[in-house]
Amino acid sequence: MKYISTRGQAPEQSFCDILLGGLAPDGGLYLPKNYPRVSRADLERWRKLSYPELALEILSLFIDDIPVADLKNLCDKTWRADVYSHVRPGQDARQITPLTWLEEGKLGLLELSNGPTLAFKDMAMQLLGNLFEYELRRRGEHINILGATSGDTGSAAEYAMRGKAGIKVFMLSPHGKMSDFQRAQMYSLQDPNIYNLAVTGMFDDAQDVVKAVFADAAFKARYRIGAVNSINWARVLAQIVYYFQGYFLATKSNDERVAFCVPTGNFGNICAGHIARMMGLPVEKLILATNENDVLDEFFRSGGYRPRGAAETRVTSSPSMDISKASNFERFVFDLVGRDAAKIRALWAEVESGQGWNLSGTEYYARLPDYAFISGKSSHADRLATIREIRERTQILIDTHTADGMFVALELRHLLPPEIPLIVLETAQPAKFAATIAQATGQTPPLPADLANLESLPQRVSIIPAEVAAVKEFIAANAD
Repeated sequence: MKYISTRGQAPEQSFCDILLGGLAPDGGLYLPKNYPRVSRADLERWRKLSYPELALEILSLFIDDIPVADLKNLCDKTWRADVYSHVRPGQDARQITPLTWLEEGKLGLLELSNGPTLAFKDMAMQLLGNLFEYELRRRGEHINILGATSGDTGSAAEYAMRGKAGIKVFMLSPHGKMSDFQRAQMYSLQDPNIYNLAVTGMFDDAQDVVKAVFADAAFKARYRIGAVNSINWARVLAQIVYYFQGYFLATKSNDERVAFCVPTGNFGNICAGHIARMMGLPVEKLILATNENDVLDEFFRSGGYRPRGAAETRVTSSPSMDISKASNFERFVFDLVGRDAAKIRALWAEVESGQGWNLSGTEYYARLPDYAFISGKSSHADRLATIREIRERTQILIDTHTADGMFVALELRHLLPPEIPLIVLETAQPAKFAATIAQATGQTPPLPADLANLESLPQRVSIIPAEVAAVKEFIAANAD
């Protein structure tokens, strides 16, 4: 399996080469040269597998430069019940992503946040940490991870990488823009290989700095800079697995179809669903849900993509989705325009100039229905009402981002055939956003016992300006 850049001006690479590299040298994102196709026989066989067994089958389609025995060990090490132990009462942690029916056979919640940081980012980040450690040991090398987070990616990355040999992590986050629990998860880590940098700005400012550092080929090479954000293909690859698992849990036969509703800001989570569908998973619709930062919803409704600057990006009660420049969107648009790299270069030149573009009326936009996307958005009032309604109706408490997804799912479910199960992807546990949950329900959500004292721990963080030079200087002073 070879990987190509969406911008078409970088050499083809193997999986392990792009694993450590992040962005392609031409500024694009890596994708497989072709998506592998899944047969009916594959689905029949996979339906009976455990989660790590299913992961091995899917990852093996995309990774041919790691021996199968080693890949099996990595899957077994990553997706263990003791790692994903924060399940709801009565659920089986061995499923890794249990399915909770809110309406039996009709409306379900796929639990993706049972890992160590209570967010779906653990599903992929735990694999990434193990892959990095494996490949660095195999090559006898070290790496300095640079990433940006709007809330959950940072803690998931740090918990996956803490204490691992040959790895240092430099994680940028927007100063004062995350929940208290999110800050505590990251900043309380005292591991010497973890560095938290709170930048004065929004997440998009932090993400822009990361992209600028990656674009400096000489600096990137000198300091062995690697990526854990969802620009790293391995993150998206790991997320494909739970779409197949969710399908198997929601259906009894492979003659059935399902719909997934995915709250998203950076397009990474739903990009994995798009690829699963391209592989042949029987998906009726992919429903994209945003919060007030609705740049993605705007595209699917109008054909226009206009990333916002920090001044136009709203600070909301679902902060991990306070994103107005969706990094992974380029991967989907690459498929939409027929994998025309020259077209992608032209479109993203518009994005990088701050203009944006509109495909309405073009042959590309006419193809959009072929990809089964529909979209909607949610507001703070919608989140509160949805959290309250689901709690009153089912006794289940959902977090603010999952509430964005649930609101849009309920709003758009009339567009689905009545026999199609609708699965909402849970993105975090409510304890991470206690203040908003209390506002919605009048009750503070309980914390897992092993995290109960997290916010009282001492915190270690450096506050710096959202400037490329400042981040480079910090890395140079602390990198291996």
